[in-house]
Amino acid sequence: MTPSGNFNVRDYGACGDGQTLDTPAIQAAIETCAQQGGGTVFLPAGRYVCGSIFLRSDLTLHLDAGATLLGSENPIDYPIVNSRWEGTEQATHASLISGRDLHNIAIVGRGTIDGRGAQWWQRFNAGTLDRPRPRLISFADCTNVLIEGITATNSPSWTINPVHCANVVVDHITIINPADSPNTDGINPDSCSDVRIANCYVSVGDDCITIKSGNEAEDPARRAPCTNVTVTNCIMAHGHGGVVIGSEMSGGVRNVVVSNCVFIGTDRGIRLKSRRGRGGLVEDIRISNIVMTDVLCPITLNLYYACGAWGDVDVADKQPHPITDSTPHFRNIHLSHITARDVKYAAAFLYGLAERPVENISFDDISITLSPDAEAGYPEMADDMELMQRAGFFVCNARGLRLHHVEVTGQVGPALRVLNSTDVEISACATRTPDAAEPIVLLDNVIDAFVHGCRAHAATDVFLQVTGTRSAGIVLSGNHLAQARLPIYVAAEVPQDAIRATDFVRP
Repeated sequence: MTPSGNFNVRDYGACGDGQTLDTPAIQAAIETCAQQGGGTVFLPAGRYVCGSIFLRSDLTLHLDAGATLLGSENPIDYPIVNSRWEGTEQATHASLISGRDLHNIAIVGRGTIDGRGAQWWQRFNAGTLDRPRPRLISFADCTNVLIEGITATNSPSWTINPVHCANVVVDHITIINPADSPNTDGINPDSCSDVRIANCYVSVGDDCITIKSGNEAEDPARRAPCTNVTVTNCIMAHGHGGVVIGSEMSGGVRNVVVSNCVFIGTDRGIRLKSRRGRGGLVEDIRISNIVMTDVLCPITLNLYYACGAWGDVDVADKQPHPITDSTPHFRNIHLSHITARDVKYAAAFLYGLAERPVENISFDDISITLSPDAEAGYPEMADDMELMQRAGFFVCNARGLRLHHVEVTGQVGPALRVLNSTDVEISACATRTPDAAEPIVLLDNVIDAFVHGCRAHAATDVFLQVTGTRSAGIVLSGNHLAQARLPIYVAAEVPQDAIRATDFVRP
């Protein structure tokens, strides 16, 4: 006998045989549960073919161990609804599991939700879709959302996508989508508040965890920031980005903590991206205790993100534009205790806007090792970018940059390359593998820089090279540069009073 408050879908006609469409039976169990004040809709072991189902408030959908919810392979089983997709409200195919304006909802258990997305991916690649694909799980304007324990796989597009939700917990879940499946992001909180993502394994065909807040085309009345987000104790294996902010972030993103995570084989690790026209403020981001292996570029901040706008002159132009409400702003972003090995393209890539540099960015206790057999490529998606291969830190257009205890190994070229930036501090940074033909630190058109507590290891040719007619206010003090052939090289165009060097520590 089913306990009171529990609604077994088999009691409502579900077959669970992997062939019969069980959508009506599962939805009937959901509606009865809601009519009786809430409870648990229970899927015992079996294979339940299902199209879109819609949850109700005060309801838990429980997939028992051995239960698999199989997404229908017939598009007609996913009705057209209005929902936010890639930052804009539009007509889309309904998600496999969804709900709107609900409270106290949960999807839990040790079962599996298999979206069987292959036919959707094929139609997307062929350009024959009439509407955006279903997501696997998506809730809008809901409060108190829990997704726990399940395995989610083969999503037609994004896998878990809460939109305008509050108090969201995603815990102990596994997400596996094929590496070549298009836009199958793992977990995408969008304009949500108070989000906790923990103890998850994510391997997907796009970004693993992405924090979003709508785009510039959305009704401004619907824009809202994504705030108070924690990501901890997760493993990201394969995907375009490990933990990502953007690129749809017109509502802004603030108060984000990412900690104790491992990235394996993601193209990028920590990735922040936006572009002119999107607007939005991204601030107060803390990232710590991260280990990465076999990534193209461990850390990127890209304000010239071109995907969806390739060749757009306004997006691509590297000259300063007037600052408006549509100018994105990244500030107060702090990264610490990060190790990355077998890196391919660059140790880090930061490219702020010429008119609005990335602001108050710090790196502390960072160890990056470049792979000796790395191929060349582009560390970020932007027009007119240079190919990079085993490059060190690249920073352009930053204000308030702090590099403390940063070590780069195996690089070709400078370990630290900073361009068009102001208020820069470089302390206790080093490389044990200097490139004989390049300086350790290159400052080009940098104003107000303080370099101290650094050390030149054996075989260093030039420790610091300064170039650019706008370079000024550069101070070196308390560095151990005895093993450098030339502690400082100053290009001819640099103003004579741009540099002050004192107190070199020598044996």
